[in-house]
Amino acid sequence: MLELVKGEKVTHCLLSNEQIATRVKELAAEINRDYAGKEVTLLGTLIGANIFLADLAREITLNAQLDFMKVSSYGASTTSSGNVKLVYPPALNLENKHVIVIEDIIDTGHTAVFMQDFLKTQNVASSALCSLLSKPERREVTNFECKYLGFEIENVFVVGYGLDYDQRYRNLPYIGVLKIKEVD
Repeated sequence: MLELVKGEKVTHCLLSNEQIATRVKELAAEINRDYAGKEVTLLGTLIGANIFLADLAREITLNAQLDFMKVSSYGASTTSSGNVKLVYPPALNLENKHVIVIEDIIDTGHTAVFMQDFLKTQNVASSALCSLLSKPERREVTNFECKYLGFEIENVFVVGYGLDYDQRYRNLPYIGVLKIKEVD
């Protein structure tokens, strides 16, 4: 059992490891079909998408390059600031590549739009967004498309399978709902 910080509680499992694994295989099959005969670059967003990317990459049967970039909009909060900044750019040259951005969660949409705009400056051959989770109730911007989506969830704060609260709980093998209360 994972040790929780005082005042924090994972109230329930929203998505089990088995549910996630099944959906990851389905997403990989869609990508394999859509990009048949092409090499793809899987561009994971650090830190949250690393576990999802690893599992997804193992199911993709195409020639694939993997790279990461880090953007930030949360800090130590449970809500996005809406102010997205590039912390760590990709190492690969993305020009003329078929890039699939691998994201852990789409919340307000600001990060998705930031990534879309960033890839335009890289002169990619094509780009698509693949996200494990989406919270449509939280959307502030909608001028982007998520081509590959794992699950739509309600507006709750989730942790596990790479998602965190203040850098904790990423190692949970499932996605759970986190409740935080004031500690005396």
